[in-house]
Amino acid sequence: MRLGINLGYWGAGMDGDNLAVAQEADRLGYDVCWAAEAYGSDVPTVLAWVAAQTERIDVGSAIMQIPARQPAMTAMTAATLDSLTKGRFRLGLGVSGPQVSEGWYGVKFDKPLSRTREYVEIVRKAMSRERLSYEGAHWTLPLPDGPGKPIKLTVHPEREHIPLYIAAIGPKNLEQTGEIADGALLIFPSADHLEETAIKHLRAGREKAGKTMDGFDVCPTLPIALGDDVSSLADMFRPYTALYVGGMGSRKQNFYNQLAQRMGYEKEAAEIQDKYLSGDKPGAAAAVPLQLIDSTTLLGTVDRIADRMQAYAAAGVTTLTLAPAGFTLDERVAALRAGTEALERAGLA
Repeated sequence: MRLGINLGYWGAGMDGDNLAVAQEADRLGYDVCWAAEAYGSDVPTVLAWVAAQTERIDVGSAIMQIPARQPAMTAMTAATLDSLTKGRFRLGLGVSGPQVSEGWYGVKFDKPLSRTREYVEIVRKAMSRERLSYEGAHWTLPLPDGPGKPIKLTVHPEREHIPLYIAAIGPKNLEQTGEIADGALLIFPSADHLEETAIKHLRAGREKAGKTMDGFDVCPTLPIALGDDVSSLADMFRPYTALYVGGMGSRKQNFYNQLAQRMGYEKEAAEIQDKYLSGDKPGAAAAVPLQLIDSTTLLGTVDRIADRMQAYAAAGVTTLTLAPAGFTLDERVAALRAGTEALERAGLA
C-alpha cells in the first residue's frame, strides 16, 4: 500500500506550511500530493507551485471541478501539467455539489452521472491528441452549423495515458467510476464498512468494463493525528465532520450525510444535519459520534495507526492519502513521519 498526502484547500490557514509539508513528504517517499478546490484557490496553480519545488512526488487534483471548466480546457491543463512535471501529474475530477455548481459556476446540477461520463470521454479523447469531435447530450464538438472544426491538442503530454481519478461517494457514481476511471478518490472511509459502501460498487463497474480491480487505485483520504488520548484527538475533527455530514450540500442532496447513514449512523446523521442547518454548529459538532470520527481517521500512537493501516490494506485500499493534522508545522511533519513509520511496522511498505 502506498501513501499520499492531501494539502486540502489553499487559504485554509496553513498555507505557509503546506510547501514544507509537501517537500517533507517528497523526501520521505510519499507517492502523491493532492490538493483541492471549491470556491477559493484553484487547484492547478497550487499543484504547479508544489511540483516546481519538489523532485519525485506526483501531484494530483482532488478535485478539479467538472462545472468549473469545459472538458477540453481540463485536457489542456492536464497535458500541460504532465509535460511540466515530467509525468508526475494525476487528474482527479468531480461534479462538486449543487450549491457550488449552481451558485458559483452557474451550471445546473443535473444528471451528474451522464455529465461525468461525457466529460471523461472528451477529456480522454483530447489528451490522446485525436482530432476532437463529440456528440452527446451535454456537449457537442464542434458546434453544428458554425465555423468550428475538429482540432487536436498541440501540447504533448509526457505520458500517453495520464491517470484519471473520480471523486465518488454514492453507489451509482462509484460503479461508474470503476467502469470509466483509473482510480477512485474516497472521503470518510471506514475500513469496517469499505466493502459495503465502496469496493463492491467499484468492482461491479470494473466487471461491467470487462476488468478486474487489478491496477485500479482505491485512494481514500484520512486525517492523521498523533497522541495517546484518542478522544481528545477526535475532538479536533468534530467541526470538520459536522461541516460535511451536516452542511455540505442541501438537506436533500448531501452525499456525506447519506454515506454516514449507510455506515449505520442514520439517527446521528439526521441530528447533525438538523443542528447544522439551523445554525447550531457547535451543537452539530458535539453530536458527531466518537466512533464515526475514529473509524474515518488515523488517531493515536504509531502502533495503533499501523493496526488501522493493516485494516485498510485488507479492505482493498491501494493508496492511503493522509491529511496530517496539527497546530504547528512540527506537529504536521511529525504526523507525516509517523505515517511512514506505521506503514513499515504494518509490513506494508
